[in-house]
Amino acid sequence: MRKMERRTFMKSTAAVSAFTVLKPGIAFGSKNNSAIRMGVIGCGNRGTGVITSMSANTNINIIALADIFDDKLMLARETLNKCNAKKGFAEIPKENIFQGSNAYLKLLENSNVDAVLISTPAYAHPQILEAAVSAGKHAYSEKPAAIDIDGCKTILKVSKTVNDKLSVVIGFQIRYATPYVEMVKRIQRGDIGDIIGAQLYYFSSGVPIKPHNGISFDEARIRNHFHFNELSGGILLDQGIHMIDICNWALQGTPLHAIGEGGKKGCLDFGNAWTNYQVIYKYPNDVNVSVQSTQVGPSFGDVCARFVGTKGIAEAHYSGGVFIKGENEWDSGVMRGGVSLTPQQIASGSSRSSLDDANKNKGKSFINSIETGHYLNQLRSGCDSTLSAILGREAATRQELVTWDEIDFSSEKIDPKLDLTQFDKK
Repeated sequence: MRKMERRTFMKSTAAVSAFTVLKPGIAFGSKNNSAIRMGVIGCGNRGTGVITSMSANTNINIIALADIFDDKLMLARETLNKCNAKKGFAEIPKENIFQGSNAYLKLLENSNVDAVLISTPAYAHPQILEAAVSAGKHAYSEKPAAIDIDGCKTILKVSKTVNDKLSVVIGFQIRYATPYVEMVKRIQRGDIGDIIGAQLYYFSSGVPIKPHNGISFDEARIRNHFHFNELSGGILLDQGIHMIDICNWALQGTPLHAIGEGGKKGCLDFGNAWTNYQVIYKYPNDVNVSVQSTQVGPSFGDVCARFVGTKGIAEAHYSGGVFIKGENEWDSGVMRGGVSLTPQQIASGSSRSSLDDANKNKGKSFINSIETGHYLNQLRSGCDSTLSAILGREAATRQELVTWDEIDFSSEKIDPKLDLTQFDKK
Protein backbone atom coordinates (compact mmCIF):
# COMPACT_ATOMS: atom_id res chain seq x y z
CA MET A 1 0.00 0.00 0.00
CA ARG A 2 1.19 3.53 -0.75
CA LYS A 3 2.29 5.42 2.34
CA MET A 4 -0.37 7.77 3.62
CA GLU A 5 0.12 11.52 3.63
CA ARG A 6 0.49 11.51 7.38
CA ARG A 7 -0.27 15.16 8.13
CA THR A 8 -3.41 15.11 6.00
CA PHE A 9 -4.62 11.83 7.45
CA MET A 10 -3.90 12.77 11.05
CA LYS A 11 -5.70 16.10 10.58
CA SER A 12 -8.76 14.43 9.08
CA THR A 13 -8.92 11.89 11.90
CA ALA A 14 -8.00 14.16 14.80
CA ALA A 15 -11.40 13.85 16.42
CA VAL A 16 -11.42 10.07 16.02
CA SER A 17 -7.86 9.72 17.29
CA ALA A 18 -9.05 10.80 20.70
CA PHE A 19 -10.63 7.33 20.83
CA THR A 20 -14.26 8.43 20.83
CA VAL A 21 -15.46 5.01 21.89
CA LEU A 22 -18.62 5.19 23.98
CA LYS A 23 -18.90 3.35 27.24
CA PRO A 24 -20.05 -0.20 26.50
CA GLY A 25 -23.32 0.23 28.37
CA ILE A 26 -24.23 3.26 26.26
CA ALA A 27 -22.90 2.15 22.89
CA PHE A 28 -24.39 -1.32 23.03
CA GLY A 29 -27.81 -0.83 24.59
CA SER A 30 -29.79 -3.24 22.40
CA LYS A 31 -28.91 -6.12 20.14
CA ASN A 32 -29.94 -4.29 16.98
CA ASN A 33 -27.93 -1.20 17.87
CA SER A 34 -25.10 -3.12 19.49
CA ALA A 35 -23.76 -4.83 16.38
CA ILE A 36 -20.11 -3.98 15.91
CA ARG A 37 -19.81 -2.34 12.49
CA MET A 38 -16.96 -3.98 10.65
CA GLY A 39 -14.82 -2.98 7.69
CA VAL A 40 -12.66 -5.44 5.78
CA ILE A 41 -9.33 -4.32 4.34
CA GLY A 42 -8.09 -7.00 1.96
CA CYS A 43 -10.91 -9.07 0.47
CA GLY A 44 -9.17 -12.25 -0.67
CA ASN A 45 -9.93 -15.78 0.44
CA ARG A 46 -8.46 -15.45 3.93
CA GLY A 47 -10.13 -12.17 4.74
CA THR A 48 -13.49 -13.36 3.46
CA GLY A 49 -13.17 -16.60 5.42
CA VAL A 50 -12.27 -14.92 8.71
CA ILE A 51 -15.02 -12.30 8.52
CA THR A 52 -17.56 -14.97 7.50
CA SER A 53 -16.72 -16.96 10.63
CA MET A 54 -16.86 -13.80 12.74
CA SER A 55 -20.29 -12.96 11.31
CA ALA A 56 -21.61 -16.45 12.04
CA ASN A 57 -20.43 -16.42 15.65
CA THR A 58 -20.65 -12.81 16.86
CA ASN A 59 -22.90 -9.76 16.63
CA ILE A 60 -21.22 -7.86 13.78
CA ASN A 61 -22.57 -5.97 10.81
CA ILE A 62 -20.21 -5.82 7.82
CA ILE A 63 -20.57 -2.32 6.37
CA ALA A 64 -17.44 -1.51 4.35
CA LEU A 65 -14.84 -3.16 2.10
CA ALA A 66 -11.47 -2.05 0.72
CA ASP A 67 -9.13 -3.68 -1.79
CA ILE A 68 -7.01 -2.69 -4.76
CA PHE A 69 -8.76 -5.16 -7.08
CA ASP A 70 -12.37 -4.84 -8.28
CA ASP A 71 -12.84 -8.59 -8.71
CA LYS A 72 -11.93 -9.25 -5.07
CA LEU A 73 -14.39 -6.60 -3.94
CA MET A 74 -17.21 -7.99 -6.06
CA LEU A 75 -16.74 -11.57 -4.87
CA ALA A 76 -16.41 -10.54 -1.23
CA ARG A 77 -19.44 -8.25 -1.39
CA GLU A 78 -21.61 -11.05 -2.78
CA THR A 79 -20.52 -13.46 -0.05
CA LEU A 80 -20.67 -10.97 2.82
CA ASN A 81 -24.05 -9.55 1.82
CA LYS A 82 -25.37 -13.07 2.38
CA CYS A 83 -23.76 -13.08 5.83
CA ASN A 84 -25.53 -9.82 6.65
CA ALA A 85 -28.84 -11.06 5.25
CA LYS A 86 -28.82 -14.08 7.56
CA LYS A 87 -28.77 -11.66 10.49
CA GLY A 88 -31.31 -9.20 9.11
CA PHE A 89 -28.74 -6.53 8.23
CA ALA A 90 -28.69 -4.49 5.03
CA GLU A 91 -26.34 -5.08 2.12
CA ILE A 92 -22.98 -3.32 2.19
CA PRO A 93 -23.65 0.13 0.66
CA LYS A 94 -22.02 0.80 -2.70
CA GLU A 95 -20.57 4.03 -1.33
CA ASN A 96 -18.70 1.95 1.28
CA ILE A 97 -16.88 -0.13 -1.32
CA PHE A 98 -13.41 1.36 -1.76
CA GLN A 99 -10.95 0.42 -4.49
CA GLY A 100 -7.38 1.49 -5.21
CA SER A 101 -4.13 2.39 -3.49
CA ASN A 102 -5.86 4.64 -0.93
CA ALA A 103 -8.88 2.41 -0.40
CA TYR A 104 -7.92 1.51 3.16
CA LEU A 105 -7.59 5.19 4.11
CA LYS A 106 -11.02 5.98 2.70
CA LEU A 107 -12.51 3.11 4.69
CA LEU A 108 -10.81 4.29 7.87
CA GLU A 109 -12.22 7.79 7.38
CA ASN A 110 -15.74 6.32 7.62
CA SER A 111 -16.98 7.29 11.07
CA ASN A 112 -19.55 4.48 11.04
CA VAL A 113 -16.86 1.79 11.07
CA ASP A 114 -16.09 0.58 14.60
CA ALA A 115 -13.51 -2.09 13.83
CA VAL A 116 -11.53 -3.48 10.90
CA LEU A 117 -10.17 -6.81 9.76
CA ILE A 118 -6.79 -6.39 8.04
CA SER A 119 -6.16 -9.27 5.68
CA THR A 120 -3.88 -7.86 2.98
CA PRO A 121 -0.56 -9.38 1.95
CA ALA A 122 1.67 -9.23 5.02
CA TYR A 123 3.99 -6.46 3.80
CA ALA A 124 1.14 -3.95 4.28
CA HIS A 125 0.08 -4.97 7.79
CA PRO A 126 2.19 -2.44 9.76
CA GLN A 127 1.15 0.72 7.93
CA ILE A 128 -2.52 -0.24 7.78
CA LEU A 129 -2.57 -1.21 11.46
CA GLU A 130 -0.86 2.08 12.33
CA ALA A 131 -3.46 3.98 10.30
CA ALA A 132 -6.34 2.04 11.88
CA VAL A 133 -5.21 2.84 15.42
CA SER A 134 -4.64 6.49 14.45
CA ALA A 135 -8.24 6.53 13.22
CA GLY A 136 -9.52 5.10 16.50
CA LYS A 137 -10.57 1.74 15.05
CA HIS A 138 -10.37 -1.60 16.81
CA ALA A 139 -8.26 -3.85 14.62
CA TYR A 140 -7.84 -7.56 13.97
CA SER A 141 -4.77 -8.04 11.77
CA GLU A 142 -3.84 -11.34 10.19
CA LYS A 143 -0.42 -12.80 10.96
CA PRO A 144 2.47 -12.30 10.58
CA ALA A 145 2.65 -8.90 12.22
CA ALA A 146 5.10 -7.83 9.50
CA ILE A 147 7.61 -9.26 7.04
CA ASP A 148 10.63 -7.44 8.46
CA ILE A 149 12.13 -6.03 11.65
CA ASP A 150 11.25 -2.44 10.79
CA GLY A 151 7.59 -3.40 10.42
CA CYS A 152 7.56 -5.14 13.79
CA LYS A 153 9.12 -2.10 15.44
CA THR A 154 6.44 0.09 13.87
CA ILE A 155 3.75 -2.11 15.40
CA LEU A 156 5.48 -2.12 18.79
CA LYS A 157 5.41 1.68 18.72
CA VAL A 158 1.71 1.55 17.84
CA SER A 159 1.16 -0.78 20.79
CA LYS A 160 2.36 1.92 23.18
CA THR A 161 -0.23 4.39 21.88
CA VAL A 162 -3.27 2.17 22.40
CA ASN A 163 -3.51 2.91 26.14
CA ASP A 164 -6.32 0.42 26.85
CA LYS A 165 -8.69 2.36 24.58
CA LEU A 166 -8.88 -0.10 21.69
CA SER A 167 -8.67 -3.82 21.00
CA VAL A 168 -5.80 -4.66 18.68
CA VAL A 169 -5.06 -8.33 17.99
CA ILE A 170 -2.96 -10.47 15.65
CA GLY A 171 -4.53 -13.56 14.07
CA PHE A 172 -2.78 -16.39 15.90
CA GLN A 173 -6.05 -18.27 16.26
CA ILE A 174 -4.47 -21.54 17.47
CA ARG A 175 -4.09 -19.94 20.89
CA TYR A 176 -7.89 -20.11 21.03
CA ALA A 177 -8.27 -23.76 20.01
CA THR A 178 -9.62 -25.58 23.07
CA PRO A 179 -7.30 -28.64 22.87
CA TYR A 180 -4.19 -26.44 22.54
CA VAL A 181 -5.27 -24.20 25.41
CA GLU A 182 -5.60 -27.22 27.71
CA MET A 183 -2.31 -28.76 26.56
CA VAL A 184 -0.35 -25.55 27.13
CA LYS A 185 -1.94 -25.12 30.56
CA ARG A 186 -0.77 -28.60 31.53
CA ILE A 187 2.74 -28.00 30.16
CA GLN A 188 3.06 -24.76 32.10
CA ARG A 189 1.90 -26.34 35.36
CA GLY A 190 4.59 -29.02 35.05
CA ASP A 191 2.73 -32.10 33.82
CA ILE A 192 5.62 -33.11 31.51
CA GLY A 193 8.29 -31.96 33.96
CA ASP A 194 11.23 -29.81 32.96
CA ILE A 195 11.15 -29.22 29.22
CA ILE A 196 14.22 -30.52 27.42
CA GLY A 197 13.29 -29.68 23.85
CA ALA A 198 10.59 -29.33 21.24
CA GLN A 199 10.05 -30.58 17.70
CA LEU A 200 7.93 -28.37 15.49
CA TYR A 201 6.99 -28.97 11.89
CA TYR A 202 4.60 -27.73 9.23
CA PHE A 203 4.67 -29.85 6.07
CA SER A 204 2.38 -28.21 3.51
CA SER A 205 1.59 -28.89 -0.11
CA GLY A 206 2.63 -26.28 -2.63
CA VAL A 207 0.48 -23.25 -3.46
CA PRO A 208 -0.51 -23.22 -7.16
CA ILE A 209 0.50 -20.17 -9.15
CA LYS A 210 -2.45 -18.08 -10.27
CA PRO A 211 -2.48 -17.06 -13.95
CA HIS A 212 -0.35 -13.98 -14.53
CA ASN A 213 -0.14 -13.54 -18.28
CA GLY A 214 -1.32 -10.20 -19.63
CA ILE A 215 -1.07 -8.30 -16.33
CA SER A 216 1.65 -6.14 -14.83
CA PHE A 217 4.48 -7.70 -12.85
CA ASP A 218 3.26 -5.91 -9.71
CA GLU A 219 -0.25 -7.31 -10.09
CA ALA A 220 1.13 -10.77 -10.82
CA ARG A 221 3.21 -10.66 -7.64
CA ILE A 222 0.36 -9.42 -5.47
CA ARG A 223 -2.02 -12.10 -6.73
CA ASN A 224 0.73 -14.66 -6.03
CA HIS A 225 2.11 -12.97 -2.93
CA PHE A 226 2.84 -16.22 -1.07
CA HIS A 227 5.54 -16.92 -3.66
CA PHE A 228 7.43 -13.68 -2.93
CA ASN A 229 9.48 -12.99 0.19
CA GLU A 230 9.09 -9.22 -0.15
CA LEU A 231 5.29 -9.52 0.00
CA SER A 232 4.57 -12.45 2.34
CA GLY A 233 7.82 -12.86 4.26
CA GLY A 234 8.20 -16.46 3.05
CA ILE A 235 6.80 -19.74 4.34
CA LEU A 236 8.47 -19.58 7.76
CA LEU A 237 6.49 -16.39 8.46
CA ASP A 238 3.33 -17.56 6.74
CA GLN A 239 3.03 -21.14 7.99
CA GLY A 240 5.90 -22.21 10.24
CA ILE A 241 5.18 -19.20 12.43
CA HIS A 242 2.09 -20.95 13.85
CA MET A 243 4.28 -23.62 15.44
CA ILE A 244 6.83 -21.02 16.59
CA ASP A 245 3.99 -19.07 18.21
CA ILE A 246 2.80 -22.18 20.07
CA CYS A 247 6.36 -22.73 21.27
CA ASN A 248 6.73 -19.16 22.54
CA TRP A 249 3.34 -19.50 24.24
CA ALA A 250 4.15 -22.81 25.93
CA LEU A 251 7.68 -21.79 26.96
CA GLN A 252 6.61 -18.27 27.91
CA GLY A 253 9.58 -16.72 26.15
CA THR A 254 11.44 -16.05 22.94
CA PRO A 255 14.56 -17.73 21.51
CA LEU A 256 18.08 -16.60 22.31
CA HIS A 257 19.62 -17.52 18.98
CA ALA A 258 19.17 -19.73 15.93
CA ILE A 259 21.05 -21.55 13.19
CA GLY A 260 19.44 -22.84 10.04
CA GLU A 261 19.41 -24.12 6.49
CA GLY A 262 16.91 -24.18 3.65
CA GLY A 263 16.46 -23.48 -0.02
CA LYS A 264 14.29 -23.30 -3.14
CA LYS A 265 14.55 -26.89 -4.31
CA GLY A 266 11.30 -27.95 -5.97
CA CYS A 267 10.02 -24.38 -6.35
CA LEU A 268 7.73 -23.39 -9.19
CA ASP A 269 8.76 -21.13 -12.08
CA PHE A 270 7.43 -17.87 -10.62
CA GLY A 271 8.58 -16.34 -7.35
CA ASN A 272 11.56 -16.25 -5.01
CA ALA A 273 10.23 -17.76 -1.76
CA TRP A 274 12.04 -20.79 -0.36
CA THR A 275 10.27 -24.13 -0.30
CA ASN A 276 11.90 -25.39 2.90
CA TYR A 277 13.50 -24.30 6.17
CA GLN A 278 15.21 -26.28 8.91
CA VAL A 279 16.01 -24.15 11.96
CA ILE A 280 17.42 -24.96 15.40
CA TYR A 281 16.55 -22.47 18.14
CA LYS A 282 18.03 -22.15 21.61
CA TYR A 283 15.51 -20.97 24.21
CA PRO A 284 16.19 -19.93 27.83
CA ASN A 285 16.66 -22.70 30.39
CA ASP A 286 18.73 -24.75 27.92
CA VAL A 287 15.72 -25.75 25.79
CA ASN A 288 16.54 -26.76 22.21
CA VAL A 289 13.83 -26.43 19.56
CA SER A 290 13.86 -27.71 15.98
CA VAL A 291 11.54 -26.24 13.34
CA GLN A 292 10.91 -27.65 9.88
CA SER A 293 8.66 -25.86 7.42
CA THR A 294 8.01 -26.98 3.84
CA GLN A 295 5.61 -25.86 1.13
CA VAL A 296 6.10 -27.97 -1.97
CA GLY A 297 4.56 -30.76 -4.01
CA PRO A 298 0.99 -32.08 -4.35
CA SER A 299 0.47 -33.61 -0.90
CA PHE A 300 -0.22 -31.96 2.45
CA GLY A 301 1.72 -33.61 5.28
CA ASP A 302 1.45 -33.20 9.03
CA VAL A 303 1.51 -30.13 11.30
CA CYS A 304 2.77 -30.82 14.80
CA ALA A 305 4.17 -29.28 17.98
CA ARG A 306 5.82 -31.85 20.25
CA PHE A 307 7.31 -30.94 23.64
CA VAL A 308 9.65 -33.38 25.39
CA GLY A 309 9.99 -33.18 29.16
CA THR A 310 11.48 -35.17 32.02
CA LYS A 311 8.05 -36.60 32.92
CA GLY A 312 6.44 -37.02 29.54
CA ILE A 313 5.74 -35.78 26.04
CA ALA A 314 3.01 -33.33 24.98
CA GLU A 315 1.96 -33.54 21.36
CA ALA A 316 -0.47 -31.54 19.23
CA HIS A 317 -1.37 -32.17 15.58
CA TYR A 318 -3.74 -30.20 13.40
CA SER A 319 -5.28 -33.53 12.50
CA GLY A 320 -4.25 -36.53 14.54
CA GLY A 321 -4.76 -35.77 18.20
CA VAL A 322 -3.65 -33.55 21.07
CA PHE A 323 -2.41 -35.51 24.07
CA ILE A 324 0.23 -36.11 26.75
CA LYS A 325 2.08 -39.39 27.28
CA GLY A 326 4.01 -40.10 30.46
CA GLU A 327 3.46 -39.75 34.19
CA ASN A 328 0.45 -37.47 33.73
CA GLU A 329 -1.48 -39.01 30.83
CA TRP A 330 -4.08 -36.83 29.15
CA ASP A 331 -6.03 -36.87 25.91
CA SER A 332 -8.08 -34.00 24.45
CA GLY A 333 -10.52 -36.36 22.76
CA VAL A 334 -9.51 -35.28 19.27
CA MET A 335 -9.06 -38.49 17.29
CA ARG A 336 -5.47 -39.55 16.71
CA GLY A 337 -3.89 -40.22 13.33
CA GLY A 338 -4.84 -43.46 11.60
CA VAL A 339 -8.10 -43.82 13.54
CA SER A 340 -11.34 -43.61 11.59
CA LEU A 341 -14.40 -42.04 13.16
CA THR A 342 -17.37 -44.33 13.79
CA PRO A 343 -20.89 -43.08 12.98
CA GLN A 344 -21.53 -42.84 16.72
CA GLN A 345 -18.45 -40.66 17.22
CA ILE A 346 -19.44 -38.39 14.35
CA ALA A 347 -22.94 -38.08 15.78
CA SER A 348 -21.54 -37.16 19.19
CA GLY A 349 -19.41 -34.39 17.72
CA SER A 350 -16.03 -36.12 17.76
CA SER A 351 -13.46 -34.72 15.35
CA ARG A 352 -10.06 -35.40 13.87
CA SER A 353 -9.28 -31.67 13.76
CA SER A 354 -7.85 -29.89 16.77
CA LEU A 355 -8.74 -26.52 15.23
CA ASP A 356 -12.53 -26.89 15.08
CA ASP A 357 -13.24 -23.94 17.37
CA ALA A 358 -10.08 -21.86 16.83
CA ASN A 359 -11.43 -19.25 14.39
CA LYS A 360 -14.77 -19.08 16.17
CA ASN A 361 -13.20 -18.51 19.58
CA LYS A 362 -10.67 -15.98 18.30
CA GLY A 363 -13.38 -13.92 16.61
CA LYS A 364 -15.64 -14.10 19.66
CA SER A 365 -12.80 -12.99 21.92
CA PHE A 366 -12.09 -9.94 19.75
CA ILE A 367 -15.71 -8.83 19.43
CA ASN A 368 -16.51 -9.58 23.08
CA SER A 369 -13.59 -7.40 24.18
CA ILE A 370 -15.10 -4.47 22.27
CA GLU A 371 -18.61 -5.08 23.58
CA THR A 372 -17.50 -5.28 27.21
CA GLY A 373 -14.77 -2.63 27.13
CA HIS A 374 -12.21 -5.19 28.34
CA TYR A 375 -9.88 -4.36 25.48
CA LEU A 376 -7.12 -6.64 24.20
CA ASN A 377 -3.63 -5.61 23.11
CA GLN A 378 -1.84 -8.58 21.53
CA LEU A 379 0.66 -6.59 19.50
CA ARG A 380 3.67 -7.45 21.69
CA SER A 381 3.13 -11.22 21.61
CA GLY A 382 2.32 -11.06 17.89
CA CYS A 383 5.55 -9.21 17.19
CA ASP A 384 7.55 -11.56 19.43
CA SER A 385 6.43 -14.57 17.40
CA THR A 386 6.99 -12.73 14.12
CA LEU A 387 10.50 -11.68 15.18
CA SER A 388 11.20 -15.26 16.27
CA ALA A 389 10.31 -16.45 12.76
CA ILE A 390 12.41 -13.66 11.23
CA LEU A 391 15.32 -14.79 13.42
CA GLY A 392 15.02 -18.30 11.96
CA ARG A 393 14.70 -16.99 8.42
CA GLU A 394 17.81 -14.84 8.83
CA ALA A 395 19.81 -17.71 10.32
CA ALA A 396 18.89 -19.96 7.38
CA THR A 397 19.50 -17.27 4.78
CA ARG A 398 22.91 -16.32 6.19
CA GLN A 399 23.77 -19.91 7.15
CA GLU A 400 25.22 -18.68 10.41
CA LEU A 401 24.21 -18.29 14.04
CA VAL A 402 22.03 -15.21 14.55
CA THR A 403 21.12 -13.90 18.01
CA TRP A 404 17.96 -12.27 19.30
CA ASP A 405 20.02 -9.22 20.22
CA GLU A 406 21.09 -8.83 16.58
CA ILE A 407 17.47 -8.84 15.54
CA ASP A 408 16.51 -6.50 18.36
CA PHE A 409 19.12 -3.91 17.38
CA SER A 410 18.54 -4.24 13.64
CA SER A 411 16.43 -1.87 11.54
CA GLU A 412 16.13 -4.21 8.52
CA LYS A 413 13.43 -3.12 6.10
CA ILE A 414 12.31 -5.00 2.98
CA ASP A 415 11.08 -2.85 0.12
CA PRO A 416 8.27 -4.58 -1.82
CA LYS A 417 8.99 -2.25 -4.77
CA LEU A 418 5.36 -1.86 -5.75
CA ASP A 419 3.62 0.98 -7.53
CA LEU A 420 0.03 0.65 -6.36
CA THR A 421 -1.13 3.85 -8.02
CA GLN A 422 -1.38 1.90 -11.27
CA PHE A 423 -4.51 0.27 -9.83
CA ASP A 424 -6.28 3.58 -9.20
CA LYS A 425 -9.13 4.25 -11.57
CA LYS A 426 -8.47 7.23 -13.82
